[in-house]
Amino acid sequence: MGKYFGTDGFRGEANVDLTVEHAYKVGRFLGWYYGQRNLQERTRVVIGKDTRRSSYMFEYSLVAGLTASGADVYLLHVTTTPSVSYVVRTEEFDCGIMISASHNPFYDNGIKVINEKGEKLEESVITEIEKYLDGETEEIPLATREEIGRTVDFAAGRNRYIGYLISIATRSFKNMKVALDCSNGSASAIAKNVFDALGAETHVIANNPNGTNINTNCGSTHIGNLQEFVKREGCDVGFAYDGDADRCLAVDKNGEVVDGDKIMYICGKYMKEQGTLVNNTVVTTIMSNFGLYKALEREGISYEKTAVGDKYVYENMAANGHCLGGEQSGHIIFSKNATTGDGILTSLKVMEVILEKKQPLDKLAAEVEIYPQVLKNVRVKDKKEAQDDPAVKAEVEKVAAALGDTGRILLRQSGTEPVVRVMVEAPDTETCEKYVDQVIAVMGERGHFI
Repeated sequence: MGKYFGTDGFRGEANVDLTVEHAYKVGRFLGWYYGQRNLQERTRVVIGKDTRRSSYMFEYSLVAGLTASGADVYLLHVTTTPSVSYVVRTEEFDCGIMISASHNPFYDNGIKVINEKGEKLEESVITEIEKYLDGETEEIPLATREEIGRTVDFAAGRNRYIGYLISIATRSFKNMKVALDCSNGSASAIAKNVFDALGAETHVIANNPNGTNINTNCGSTHIGNLQEFVKREGCDVGFAYDGDADRCLAVDKNGEVVDGDKIMYICGKYMKEQGTLVNNTVVTTIMSNFGLYKALEREGISYEKTAVGDKYVYENMAANGHCLGGEQSGHIIFSKNATTGDGILTSLKVMEVILEKKQPLDKLAAEVEIYPQVLKNVRVKDKKEAQDDPAVKAEVEKVAAALGDTGRILLRQSGTEPVVRVMVEAPDTETCEKYVDQVIAVMGERGHFI
């Protein structure tokens, strides 16, 4: 991760950590960079945004920077992150930008840059952007006269994406009562249109964005309201998206949450039965639940583990030709259809399994026994030093040996705080607590606590 850009773009509080000047300079660099790569034709960049109040401000700043560097900018307006990725790769844009801080509170925002393949921007280019932001490179020339870029309304691109989603469904959703929690975010402009077009009886909550209510007690990170709604209204299934709709969690008819791990199992098992699970492999992150791995093993499905972040999941999938991967949080990637996590696409894939197998979601999800998990954050003087301490590593190995094949232990450094996360999964919570506390006690004895 760089100084400004993390695993999912440049993110921070609007006009505190991420300012209009940052956005303008990112636009200036991208307009110039892609212009240098494509000297024969004018650079074309597409921009989407979520519903945060600051998204409009950053959109205008990016447009100013891009057009000042000679790029033409196409505006999708309020849309989802995966729709920007789709439009970039199908409409032959040089790159795409999504203005969103995903599941963060409304006062945060972010800039996600997508390359011409619809994938997250290469680290080598991010490094160059950061050098420009810090004034470590020469100033970029301004476009003049007819070389100055223009801005184009491109709402049609979002409509094409909606049409694409509808085309993916294999069956009508008629007679299915579906609840959607749009998180007062990007899905508010898209999700209901898709489910209505497919014939569902669609009920929507949290779809009245006002600029400050995105992710507020709603969406995939605050799923309680959807759980209650599904039970109260007698829905067959519910889906909750996050602010930019690149993740999805589900709720069964009983109001129980079906997280990303269970979704990967349900879809992976179905795809294996259909002969479409390429390499018979599902890609997860190291944070997926131990119960998922036990269930996949039982079904004879292989799995691989990556670092936390859907960026790393996709890199593994692309390098090895796998077709299904994701995170417990609901970032699920179906590489046949998308190059990023796509919440609405994920909900369509879950609907396909429900309809094709003629089984309710609660029955499909019941095949995965989620293991109790305890995770504690330990504030330390030096993350690497604490994690690499021989005494700490020895205690971790001792716990792993004690757990055997009934659970696991994981230590992971935070990417943004002076914190080491200690996580244990085991058949019961008491065992988890005991082993987590054992490792933390050794960290304290070795003097790593702040």
